[in-house]
Amino acid sequence: MRGLVRETELTPAHLVYPLFVEAGLSGRSPIESMPGQDRLGLDALAAEARELRALRIPAVLLFGLPPEKDEQGSGAWARDGIVQQAAAILKDAAPELVVIADVCLCEYTSHGHCGLLWPDGTVDNDATLPLLMETAVSLATAGCDIIAPSDMMDGRVAAIRAGLDQGGFSQVPVLSYAAKFASAFYGPFREAAESAPAFGDRRGYQMDPANARMALDEVLTDIDEGADMVMVKPALPYLDVLRRVRDAVDVPVAAYNVSGEYSMLMAAAERGWIDRDRAIDETLTSIRRAGADMVITYHARQWAERH
Repeated sequence: MRGLVRETELTPAHLVYPLFVEAGLSGRSPIESMPGQDRLGLDALAAEARELRALRIPAVLLFGLPPEKDEQGSGAWARDGIVQQAAAILKDAAPELVVIADVCLCEYTSHGHCGLLWPDGTVDNDATLPLLMETAVSLATAGCDIIAPSDMMDGRVAAIRAGLDQGGFSQVPVLSYAAKFASAFYGPFREAAESAPAFGDRRGYQMDPANARMALDEVLTDIDEGADMVMVKPALPYLDVLRRVRDAVDVPVAAYNVSGEYSMLMAAAERGWIDRDRAIDETLTSIRRAGADMVITYHARQWAERH
């Protein structure tokens, strides 16, 4: 009877699984601050793709750890970049797997910020846009199905959309990290991706957690610039923002159940303080109930293995 009247549906088809791919790594390497998650070498990707499809998880979100970094983050758009290579392997192993490519420079810059810097250490928004555009085109060329800019530079969606269209990729959609907050819940990710800023923080270009109306304005701006889908990140502390966005727009909406949310739940479950499986069910259902069409979550495999 509960199933007959249940209002919110959650299936593997709603889930996106993030993957960390590390240059030079063979096999898998556990991420200490994210129990149950690994960095993957290129040689581990084909098996991973086939396992995810067997679990009916339709999509992955790729993050790369390059062999070296520089001030510009040139590894982000290199033809043989780590994510470019990973995308080709995944599509060859499981052509139906949707490969979403995160577009940002923070994993590739020696200073760890999401764009080029002025001499005083602040981010040069406008100078960063051509590099993000070049990265997006490079990733689409490598076979990525969706381009997902996470940098939070003003105007980056318009730049990326123009670059994709001019490069012959007008059919490749843009999933914008439209409402990305300057959050304390990113810590484990920054360890996993080795992307912590070397100085300062990202509050100059990520959103103030106190501002919901501004978040909606950012979402609408990105849609006007050509975003085909939009995202709210993190998910759980911003379910109210997610609901506002869902009610305001007609495009698909994603929510990112981020690393800190994942690690808190896993740590509590390891100590026997909560029931892991029920807590995962409740967490993912709450994000869907708030309005997310797709949930990006490190729990995707754990959940799909039980359903």
